[in-house]
Amino acid sequence: MTVSPQHVAIANRQRHRKMDLSWLKETAENLFLGVCDNLRRKPGGYANGDLASELEKRGQLSVTLVSNERIRKLNRDWRAKDAATDVLSFPLGLEMPPAGLPFEIGEVVISVEKAAEQAEQYGHSFEREIAFLLTHGLLHVLGFDHETPEDERDMFGRQREILDQAGLSR
Repeated sequence: MTVSPQHVAIANRQRHRKMDLSWLKETAENLFLGVCDNLRRKPGGYANGDLASELEKRGQLSVTLVSNERIRKLNRDWRAKDAATDVLSFPLGLEMPPAGLPFEIGEVVISVEKAAEQAEQYGHSFEREIAFLLTHGLLHVLGFDHETPEDERDMFGRQREILDQAGLSR
């Protein structure tokens, strides 16, 4: 029997909303694999060479769920923006460790309160918003951004494809 690798570790550090962590873990694993598939088909960001297949084999991402207060402090300390935001990404770098060792790529921090606000604002489910923020954050960890119109088209197009493939369309 083969055991599939665990790519995503979830830490719930907020108390504002009860979370279905088993759903989130399963969804996060599927989205992680969806990103790997997307990168295999269309390399981009930091993805070059065998990065997508190495990510799929041994990549690891930490996801932390926090309150608006906590993400505001992180945003202030790391980005000099004293406001709550929906998601922050902290890449660790994509230099592959030796074969057999885990490939830790970074952390995505999501404000559960912001996710709930935005789900209502955009008229979709809370779960879809969490999945969107996780995918968005993971792509940032992998070197994607949306600073230029071209980069935005690429990153947002990838997000849409990954979420659609996972059955999490808008």
